[in-house]
Amino acid sequence: MSNKKSASSLISDLKRKTRRSYSSEEKIRIIIEGIRGETTIAELCRKEGISQANYYKWSKDFMEAGKKRLSGDTMREANTSEVQELKTENGDLKELVAELSLEVRHMKKNFNGNE
Repeated sequence: MSNKKSASSLISDLKRKTRRSYSSEEKIRIIIEGIRGETTIAELCRKEGISQANYYKWSKDFMEAGKKRLSGDTMREANTSEVQELKTENGDLKELVAELSLEVRHMKKNFNGNE
């Protein structure tokens, strides 16, 4: 009985360690291929080596995320020009803080020296 348990646990561990993980780009590609309808979902899943349950879960998540994005529920990620503008503004603010710090230091020295 212990050999059976160890063999089944060994198989489970092996399956877990060799399980393929899919990137978001791969998931999107598979979902879009399924939406096109050129092949059945069952054939697509066999070809990609995934279960139909996985396909439908990914598809549901994909559609929900799209629905949220279109309704404006999620924050839009900044594009390159926005990031560059923020970096420039951040640099300007840092420079201003440095100038004001020097001015405060200078004023403190003058105030303490006049006493």
